[in-house]
Order: sequence, then C-alpha cells, then structure tokens
Amino acid sequence: MFRYTRFEKARIIGARALQIAMGAPVLIDIPEGATPLEAAMMEFEKGVIPITVIRPS
Repeated sequence: MFRYTRFEKARIIGARALQIAMGAPVLIDIPEGATPLEAAMMEFEKGVIPITVIRPS
C-alpha cells in the first residue's frame, strides 16, 4: 500500500481544503456544519481526493 509522508499529507489536505473553501464540490457525504478542513480530512481518510503526488526518481 502506498504511504504518504507527513509533509505530503499536510499539503494534500491543505490544498483540498482550500479548493472546498473556494466552492469545489465535496466528493463524500459530510456532516452539516463541517469546516472545509474537516471535509478534506474525511476525504483523505476515505481515499477519494483527486490529487496525485509525483516523487522524483
């Protein structure tokens, strides 16, 4: 299974939270009143964030 570093995880969640805050649709069902950061963390845990990481080889 692919594992992200803590820095990659922070960058992915932060970028997705910004997208959600700017009006992007949330890809999962979230509780009413959840913040964009909470929504991004829930998406990350479910593995549905449409962001890829390219590492130098």
